[in-house]
Formats: sequence, structure tokens, C-alpha cells
Amino acid sequence: MNASLLKSGLLGLIVLSFLLGCHSYNIKPNISSEDRFEVAKRMFRNKDYEEAKTQFKIVTLNSPGATFVDEAQFYLAECHFALKEYILASDEYNRLVRLYPKSEFVDDAQFKIALSDYKLSPKPPLDQKYTISAAANFQRFIEDFPNSDLVPEAERLLKICRTKLAEKEFNTGGLYRKLDDCYAALVYYDSVLDQYYDTRFAHPALFWKGECLYSLNRKDEALAAFNELLTKFPASSFKSKARERLQEIDAELSKVRASDGKTSVNNQTKN
Repeated sequence: MNASLLKSGLLGLIVLSFLLGCHSYNIKPNISSEDRFEVAKRMFRNKDYEEAKTQFKIVTLNSPGATFVDEAQFYLAECHFALKEYILASDEYNRLVRLYPKSEFVDDAQFKIALSDYKLSPKPPLDQKYTISAAANFQRFIEDFPNSDLVPEAERLLKICRTKLAEKEFNTGGLYRKLDDCYAALVYYDSVLDQYYDTRFAHPALFWKGECLYSLNRKDEALAAFNELLTKFPASSFKSKARERLQEIDAELSKVRASDGKTSVNNQTKN
């Protein structure tokens, strides 16, 4: 045999033996729950999540009264999360919160419940049930654990969720507006303004609400919408268009008032 090939083969065997040695956990059938738990944590640290979740599951089922069972439950959920099994992860985090409400891992579990929903949140055009759930869970976490180090991250992700929900409502309103169904469009623009007033879609929603009202000949309401835009969002990219529309409405209303005045004078003259 070629010497270089033999050397290469021996090196490969050495590397393989090393790798196998690193992942040799030596789990005996009669291993105690505490020892099994320690092995499972070693598996987790080695990123052997499939193996680890099996062992954590055994611990949670066989040792319900153990002092470390809540931690095992948390790590079980963490394994699912690491494997991107977010629905299963959320179920296991919820199980921890439900069964062990005084556990030190409850706050992390609550955050991860929201984060699991966030990971399942699709693009704005699709069904947003997971985004809605994520937003609600992040908000709940912020309220329940205001002193947690995870609050800033929860607030950041909550903002992303709310912005995505606002975008869906805003785009749906725009679709109805393009179909000349201003009544339906107003429902969605009002939804953005009522529920997602703190997102970047608020000021364009207010502008297009004014445009829809103008198209429906509800000029007084349109006037109020455009004035509100200029007051609340002075830096809006729609402010110039809003001012132009306000001038048009003022001119039209002035003509109406002038016409009504002439009619009133003529009626008085006739009498």
C-alpha cells in the first residue's frame, strides 16, 4: 500500500475516533435521573439537540418531583427551539410556565414563547396569526417582567410585529382604494390609525383616509383628516400634498358658502 495513503487512512481513523469519543455519553439503563440530566446538558452543550431532547423528556416524565425538573423542562423546550421546531418549543415553554410558575426559568420561557411565534411570523401579505400572537406575548412579557434584561429586545421585536401588522392593514386599504371602494379602504386606514398609531404607516394612512373622504364628498371630514396630518406629523412626506388638498377643499367650501349666501339673499329679496 502506498505510504501516503496509509498515513492518510490512519489520520482519518484518529480523527473519527476523537469525534466519536467526544460524543460517547455512556448512558446506562439504570442511570439515575440526576446523572441522566447532567448527560443531557452535556449533549445540549455539544449541540446534540436530538439526543438531548430525548433525555430531557425522560427526566421530565420519570422525575416530576425532582428539584431540577423545571430546568429539564426548560432545556427540553430549548432543544426544540434550537432545532427550529417552534410550535413544539412553544408548547414546552408553556408547559413549564403552567406546571412550574415559581421556576427561575419562567421569565425566559415567557420570552421564548413570544420569540417562537415571532420565528413563525410570515411576510405581511400572508396570514398574520403568529404575528398577532407574538405581539401579544411580547407585550405580556414586558408587563409581567419589567425589570428583565430581555425587555429592550422584547420591545424591539414587538415594534417589528406591530409594524408588520400595520403594513398588512395599510396595504389592504390601498387595494380597496385602487378598486374604488373607499368605504372598505377607510375601515383599514382607521384600523392602522387606531391600533398601530406608533408605526411608520400611521401618517400615510391618515393622508389616504383624507383622500378617500374627499372622493366620497365628505369634505368636512377630509379637511379634519388633512389638518390632523399636518399637526401630528409635521415631517410627513405627505405634508405638501395635504396642504394642496386643503387649499382645494377651502376653495370648494368657499364657493359653496358663497352660493348659499347668494341663495339666501335672493330669497330674502323675493320675500
